[in-house]
Amino acid sequence: MEPGDSDKQARAAAQLRKGVLEYCVLALMRDRPRYGVELLAALEDSGALATSQGTVYPLLSRLRRDDLVTTTWQESAVGPPRRYYALTDSGRAAIEEFTLLWPGFRDAVDAFLNVPRPSPGDPE
Repeated sequence: MEPGDSDKQARAAAQLRKGVLEYCVLALMRDRPRYGVELLAALEDSGALATSQGTVYPLLSRLRRDDLVTTTWQESAVGPPRRYYALTDSGRAAIEEFTLLWPGFRDAVDAFLNVPRPSPGDPE
């Protein structure tokens, strides 16, 4: 690996994350409401989608402003009350739409990335 390659890879990964993070967060709430730290842990567990509180909490605020999620405060057995985020009907529709669009998008990107490269000496 050449110097600077890891920086380029980190930037590319960050750009990919930005594009899908909102929908991954919404997808994590499909089955039940979640609180912020729980969402962060699930993203961390995925490996590729690990991010920070400084990214997730502003995203959750925007999702709330856009009426894609609602929030409720619930007491916690360990520590202070937690703000739980739950999908609204609009949020559920957004994740369903993304779920329909994603395979075509993924396949299109894969088609560009997986084009066989000619070997040296191959006729063009």
